Amino acid sequence: MLREKLRHFKIILGSASPRRQEFFKALGLDFEIRLKPVDEIYPQNLRAAEIPVYLAELKARALKNTLQETDILITSDTIVWHKNKLLAKPINPQEAIAMLQKLSAHWHEVITAVCFTTTKEQRTVYNVTHVKFKQLTSSEIEYYIGDSKPFDKAGGYGIQEWIGLIGIEKIRGSYYNVMGLPTHLVYKTLMDMVG
Repeated sequence: MLREKLRHFKIILGSASPRRQEFFKALGLDFEIRLKPVDEIYPQNLRAAEIPVYLAELKARALKNTLQETDILITSDTIVWHKNKLLAKPINPQEAIAMLQKLSAHWHEVITAVCFTTTKEQRTVYNVTHVKFKQLTSSEIEYYIGDSKPFDKAGGYGIQEWIGLIGIEKIRGSYYNVMGLPTHLVYKTLMDMVG
């Protein structure tokens, strides 16, 4: 259905994430991957959803001048927000362990922003999912970090991985958003854009 509506357009996915690429395949969309590295630096006064919105639009700016008239560029960013603080991607095992210790037995928010850019317009949407971990033991955290090495993941974990299977007690909102793409919003926004 969406694929048919997009037959005169070309989807450009500005993401190296294998998970996001799998989602686009699952949605039945043909797409081209186009990457241009950007320094993911944002103004320090930004809070919660403002951060991934800013970063998704920053990624779009880097690629905007490569777009043709029928291209729709999609860029995105996911963050974990806990107690009014950003938990970014951990740079080493110690940082990942510290993050999961903070998330243990608490609720946190996973916020993904998705930016849709053409030569004529730009729309940015975002989705918030609330996630609660059980009380994680030190051995569970250390096993997961050693086994999965989640250093490319916001908050130091992947919901679809072992720690999610054994540790997540409750979730309010989109599961796929936590994996890195609010697929329902992507579908809705593209349907609205191409009418």
